[in-house]
Order: sequence, then C-alpha cells, then structure tokens
Amino acid sequence: MISPTSFAYVADLLRRETAMLCEPGKEYLVEARLLPLARAAGTPDVDSYVARLSTDLAERARAVDALTINETSWFRDLAPYQAFTDAMLPPLLESRKHVKHLEIWSAACSSGQEAYSLTMLLKEHLPPGWTARIHATDVSTTMLERVKAGRYSQVEMNRGMPAQRLVTWFTRVGNEWEVSPELRSMVTTQHLNLAAPFPPMPVFDIVFLRNVLIYFDMDTKRDILRRVSTRISPDGFLLLGSSETTLDLDDAWTREAAGRVWMHRPRTAARPTLATRPPAAPAAATTVAPPAFTALSQTGA
Repeated sequence: MISPTSFAYVADLLRRETAMLCEPGKEYLVEARLLPLARAAGTPDVDSYVARLSTDLAERARAVDALTINETSWFRDLAPYQAFTDAMLPPLLESRKHVKHLEIWSAACSSGQEAYSLTMLLKEHLPPGWTARIHATDVSTTMLERVKAGRYSQVEMNRGMPAQRLVTWFTRVGNEWEVSPELRSMVTTQHLNLAAPFPPMPVFDIVFLRNVLIYFDMDTKRDILRRVSTRISPDGFLLLGSSETTLDLDDAWTREAAGRVWMHRPRTAARPTLATRPPAAPAAATTVAPPAFTALSQTGA
C-alpha cells in the first residue's frame, strides 16, 4: 500500500494541478491508478514511482492524467436523459426554431459515453433540418483521445448500451465497437481544466456538468458555477449529478424539477418557468423514430 508520505504528495500534486480533492481513504484508488504506471516506468513500487514525480515532468503529467479519469457508462442514471428529451429539448426546439441548431457542453466527458449518448438521443428527437454539436471537454488528454477514436470494449458496451442502439450506431472492429462517423461528426473535443479560466467557447443551450463538482472544495465549486453561468444562454439548462446542487453555492441559478431530476437554469426574470411557458408548436416528424425511453433499462446489451 502507498505510504502516507507518498499519498500526501500525490494529494497535494492533484490539488495544485487540477484543484481536485484527494482525501484520506482514497489510498487504494491512488495505488490502483499509479501501479500500472510504476511498472511501465520500471520502478519497483508505487512509493518509488511517486518519488520520481518530483523531477520527471513527463511522468508527473501521466500520473495526473491517470488520477483524473472517472468511471462512466452509457445513459448513466437514465433520469437525466429522460429530462433531456422530455423537458429540455421541447422548449429549446421552440425558441431555436429560427436557427435550428443546438450547442451542448459535456463537461468532464471522461471517455465519451455521455457525449455519444446525447448524440443518439438528438438523432432520434431532432426534427429534420436541425443540427447539434456536443462540445466534449476533459482535463485528461488520454480520455479526449478516446472520445475522438470512438471505440469501446465489449465490457464498456455492456454498461448501459441498449441492444437496439448498439446495432444502429456501432460497428464491430476487432474486439471493439466503433461509433458511427455520423455521431462522431457531431462531437468536438477540447482540453479543459474546470478549475482554471475557460478557453474561448460557444454559448451553450445545455450544459451537462455531472458528478464532477463533488471532487472540489466549496470555493472552487462556486467559482466553476460562476464561470459556467457566463457560458450558458439565458434560457439554457444546467444538469448536475444526483448528489450535486447549486443551493448555498451560487444564487445565480433557479431549480426546476423534471421527474427525479433538478434542472438548474440562469436566474432571468424575463424568462417564464416551464410551468408557465406557452406550449411549443408540434415538432416535425423525426428522421429516426425514437424508441420508448424505458427501453434503456430493459434492452441493455
């Protein structure tokens, strides 16, 4: 097991480089993430590898990259994606009917399952003539390369991918499944550290910032939410993880319920809530008939 001294060094390194917290009790995780790197570098154990990080900048970057990779799955938690199709898209399709385009940010995108889950739903629910772009960002360059490649193992596909969508949007390539070029063309990638000043980006209609604020202290959470508020349209939507909230962090947001999900929206006096918004005009026929959303939990590959 990693020594207390080595763990303290790694925790400090991670905080300095990314502002992410690595608290006591995570020693097993640090050990598991760094052990393969230690072996690849030819060091006898994790403690020896950590000692090397103080002078080896390239290895230090690899270590930080490995420690910031988070687990993910297709259509994770289901309810946020149902809120996306049922509560977010309808008002945006009405308010954007003159431009017929949506900009969506998948922040802390990891290996891309969230971004590509959204592209599938967009293909199924956008009317003909509409376009959309998913802006996938992450602090890990390794993960961004995986998003660009759009290839996933069978084990990864088994984590939430419905059989119908697997057949429609993926091709078997050796031992992996490759996302269709049509979906990959909808996703752009950009290296981004949420705790640092944002690079130039579009103004987004929807921001998925799920299961990432939990890794930061309160001040950093407030700062991230403040900066996100400058990159979201006045009638846009912010979606956080199920255990995350803007309450007591930033009063620039209001909350609206969509089933089991809280949608966070910029506090704009002129914008009606979903309950008072005039109903949208009927959408044109979709290019692909959307499957019943409940199939997500019934037909997983």
